[in-house]
Amino acid sequence: DMRGFQQYKEQSVNTMTQGELLLLAVKRLTQAELALNKQSYELFEDSVQRGIDITQYLSDTLDPQYEISHELDRLYEYMIYELGRAKIGRHLEPLAHVKTMAGELRESFREAQKTS
Repeated sequence: DMRGFQQYKEQSVNTMTQGELLLLAVKRLTQAELALNKQSYELFEDSVQRGIDITQYLSDTLDPQYEISHELDRLYEYMIYELGRAKIGRHLEPLAHVKTMAGELRESFREAQKTS
């Protein structure tokens, strides 16, 4: 719902920061994928954990007075859950899935910004 994003963006000074944080999360998850392929498990776990921390921060800083925040909160919660699965099981699939989600969400924020 673009109108929801638009409204949310106008009332939230953090939109830009959210986009930047999501980009950072995507970079960390890309790093995690590469590390896993090289069997650098420590780097893999650190990178996934960074992704979890960033997503948790995004969740913690949502403004509950906007409707879209509840949707985003559920999304972030799901992403954190999936990253936990990826980290524990050293699975690429949930990692790639969350990376795609983070990238798409970042695009949505960017689109919402353009239309202001």
